[in-house]
Amino acid sequence: MKQIKAGIINVSGYIGAELARLLLRHPRVELTSVTGRSTAGKKLGDIFPSFSDVNLSISTEIDPGIDIAFSAMPHAASLDMVPYLLDKGIRVIDVSADFRLKNIGEYQSWYGVSHTSPDLVEEAVYGLPELHKPDISTARLIANPGCYATSIILALAPAMDKGFLCGDIIADSKSGVSGAGRALSQKTHYPETNEDTSAYSLQGHRHLPEIEQELKGLDPEIPLSLTFVPHMVPMTRGIMSSCYATVKSGVLGESEQAEKEIRQIYREFYKESPFVRIVDTPPHTKHTWGSNFCLIHPVIDRRTGRLIIISCLDNLVKGGAGQAVQNMNLMFGFPETNGLETLAIYP
Repeated sequence: MKQIKAGIINVSGYIGAELARLLLRHPRVELTSVTGRSTAGKKLGDIFPSFSDVNLSISTEIDPGIDIAFSAMPHAASLDMVPYLLDKGIRVIDVSADFRLKNIGEYQSWYGVSHTSPDLVEEAVYGLPELHKPDISTARLIANPGCYATSIILALAPAMDKGFLCGDIIADSKSGVSGAGRALSQKTHYPETNEDTSAYSLQGHRHLPEIEQELKGLDPEIPLSLTFVPHMVPMTRGIMSSCYATVKSGVLGESEQAEKEIRQIYREFYKESPFVRIVDTPPHTKHTWGSNFCLIHPVIDRRTGRLIIISCLDNLVKGGAGQAVQNMNLMFGFPETNGLETLAIYP
């Protein structure tokens, strides 16, 4: 059985830790190298007690002998590291936004950083397997999608692909506090977030341009006007996105027939996607907790005729580390589900 060696850059964040959890139990992977800035020299179990039986030390530099590197560094920090890794013959999955946007000007506008590797932006594959599986399988560099972006793109993709949506779309998303990262801040301090729900980034969230990029790729003719409002809710994990879109007149049947048609369209679109499930009742974030699944419930509002799609996933798994492992499986010709078969934890 083919085995590969993997490394994680910046293992001390939530996504880095989740990558370690998944890779340490992957049947085709040996996790041999992990790095961290402030935690260098310590054992992985010293930082995360759940890894107490793992004999792996955190270093300052990634081992050049690995086959694949997962870069879990903050935005802009990957710009120097990724070219170095590729030059060493190491394939890379970048979990930051540094290689997601094909429009360099948009990246620089949204992230406030000058991009130093535009040639690699052109080469990088946007790592949403449900849309780009063939390209992912041959890629050297994967730009892992954002968590909000994953939930919204998967919710809207089948309808966009059919070309029957009008351009004005609203995406309303709620995320657990882990989406803000592990660094301490007042906004994510327990007394500030407990028993509280808040909207933020009303003038535009950084995931918005990648959502627009991928949706326009499915329907280039659509005059897309996307309103995206994220919210923080008092839970650790999970994203629920509620998407609202107007359907072009006459493309679906009436009432119950329209609902059957839209469910069939979604099931057909995702028939080769093992981690997307079209469900008959509105999903809960808890239904995906700890798993790599995205649950989608499309329904027609019979009063207005508007399409409503509810999408739920775990922001640290399908919205982050799990999706990265799914991409790795495709890159190395492993079964897509390897290491990701765990079902959601309940209750």
